[in-house]
Amino acid sequence: MKIRYLLMHAYGTGGTIRTVFNQASSMAAAGHDVEIASMQRGRDEPHFPLHPGVTVTTLVDHRPGARDAELAAAGRRAAERRTEREGQPPRYVPPGEFAYERYNRYVEDTIIDWLERQRDAVIVPTRPGLNFLTARFTPRSCRKIAQEHMNLGTHPADIRAAIQREYPRFDAVAVLTHGDREDYQELLPGTRVVRIPNAVHSGEKKLTTYADQVAVAAGRLCPQKGFDLLIPAWAQLVEKFPEWQLRIFGTGEKKAELRRQINEHHLYNHVFLMGHTHKLDDELARASFYVLSSRFEGLPMVMIESMTHGLPVVSFDCPTGPADVLTHGKDGLLVRRKDVDGLAEAMGQLMDDEGLRADMGAAALQTSRSYTPEAVHPQWEALFEEIHGSGSA
Repeated sequence: MKIRYLLMHAYGTGGTIRTVFNQASSMAAAGHDVEIASMQRGRDEPHFPLHPGVTVTTLVDHRPGARDAELAAAGRRAAERRTEREGQPPRYVPPGEFAYERYNRYVEDTIIDWLERQRDAVIVPTRPGLNFLTARFTPRSCRKIAQEHMNLGTHPADIRAAIQREYPRFDAVAVLTHGDREDYQELLPGTRVVRIPNAVHSGEKKLTTYADQVAVAAGRLCPQKGFDLLIPAWAQLVEKFPEWQLRIFGTGEKKAELRRQINEHHLYNHVFLMGHTHKLDDELARASFYVLSSRFEGLPMVMIESMTHGLPVVSFDCPTGPADVLTHGKDGLLVRRKDVDGLAEAMGQLMDDEGLRADMGAAALQTSRSYTPEAVHPQWEALFEEIHGSGSA
């Protein structure tokens, strides 16, 4: 079976990219013909490992010098036409798409050209803008499955309207949580909506000992992740737990603002912005619990990754995601969304009781087993086989 994933940026470091690479590698290992088409490319090699049987195709190359070389090879009229289209807004991707600035008429036309050349394949786009194009321009000989990695409520009105208009063209829409499935099914009556969670990455996982006085949070330094709420919550705990450290891993546009917040609360010896790391698994194994302070999530994969190390979790009960994974009081503690005082109280419970950390951590490890590749990837293969056999593909 031919399986074709369509990603925005196969050379980046986001959770969706890692998830798709894991899926693609698993399908290739099972003997399928797998390709990942990357809307853009900004580096020479992908960040995440990939099965050697998976082909990666670049649609628009943003590496230094690549565009100039392509324009020179295209000839004057073709180069002028490309430059003109690059200056025009997209036709089919609404402005509410979170990555709208990465689309233009040329990008759209390049994606459409790739789609129209596919034959007898299962096409799997992975975000709204790519889903809309796939819905319209996939040949009849192909099947198509839309992946949604964010909950419906986070999408602006124009994106929700386009979802309602375009997603019924898909053979199936795959979402991450039970709550997502209910929301999308309500918006898309008559469309098949399936829930398949993302899988954690495989490999030997070192378990924490719960002895180190360290809590970890991770994610892009942006408003969604709520680190501006986590920092003042931690400030409430410093007097009682002066030896504990909070380590926040990630990069992003809010770094300077979060640094100022740390200084204002006099937390420079207690809260650390650690930047990006290629060894997050090692850092998680050295922690005693994980904290998720997001305003919203799809399915928080780093949180689940932390649970594979035996870490209990303290999390805001934000829309979709955490409550689909965690059972309050068993493998973690759920706190009312944006409740800074409640977050501080919950973290304090774990900081004050190593036995509680160990008990919840053992339960978290058990919960994480539902998200292993061995548990999740057969669900994808079964869906592909069913969809592939249901039509002319």
